[in-house]
Amino acid sequence: MSILLAAAASTLVFCAPGYPGAAADAQPFVDEFAKAAVTAAGWPDGSLSAVYDPTEQGGLAKLGQADAVLAFVPYPFYVEHAIELHLSPLVQADVIGVGTKEKWTLVAKTGRVTAATSLPGYTIVSVAGYSPNFVLHSALSAWQVPAGVKVEPVGQILSALRRVASGDQVAALLDQTQASALPTLPFAGDLKAVVQSPELPVAIVAVVDNRLPAARAKAFQAGLLKLGKGGAGADSLTALKLAGFVMPALPADAPQVSEGKAPATKSGAGKAPATKPASGKPPAAKSPGQPKP
Repeated sequence: MSILLAAAASTLVFCAPGYPGAAADAQPFVDEFAKAAVTAAGWPDGSLSAVYDPTEQGGLAKLGQADAVLAFVPYPFYVEHAIELHLSPLVQADVIGVGTKEKWTLVAKTGRVTAATSLPGYTIVSVAGYSPNFVLHSALSAWQVPAGVKVEPVGQILSALRRVASGDQVAALLDQTQASALPTLPFAGDLKAVVQSPELPVAIVAVVDNRLPAARAKAFQAGLLKLGKGGAGADSLTALKLAGFVMPALPADAPQVSEGKAPATKSGAGKAPATKPASGKPPAAKSPGQPKP
């Protein structure tokens, strides 16, 4: 009986900071996904609920609750919070139109930024700006970003790109979907892609703080890997712009939760603004698979 009660209390938390979509609008889709995942995993009906939060702090609060056994989060969120939340990856998402990995692109005004040495005094804005560790050490791993460069989150990337084009000391870090739309902008000639990240995971499904027994976690992993290969559950994936899932293949510098190690950083790398320290902790305590313009 205790096992059944624990199963009934299990929650999958979707969190996608920086991306459009209200919790109420997303809830029916994450509910359907949870049902499909439970069926594919062979779990009892109704043993998993799902909740969506479009904010970092809201997602952290929900993931801090004892019933939150699984997290579905963008890779930047994983980089920033995997250690503190003890996130153990089960699968990574295969997003329609993107794939299982994507490259991020730093965009600046044409002729202004040619190397990392051009960045002092700049602010880097991005939908992933809530994760300085991701921006500075994952997406911009090819550059030694100078100390003092600020990192800030932004929800309206088009407005941010207008600031870049107008000559403000701002550079924008774009995900793959956003970068592919650059040529369509009327001011595209004022923008220049200056550096690109290696291929990085798009989104991760992970166990939270070892709250899911190993056998149930393995069954859930196997169930997710089956989704998207036809049959029941396909519609629940399509609604979230997901093609399916693959086994996790994380970069070498990803957080090593089992060993309690933080993401690798480079000496002298840039710092986030005072309201968001580079440690990634908020001042107070995509769907993830749904990219946006």
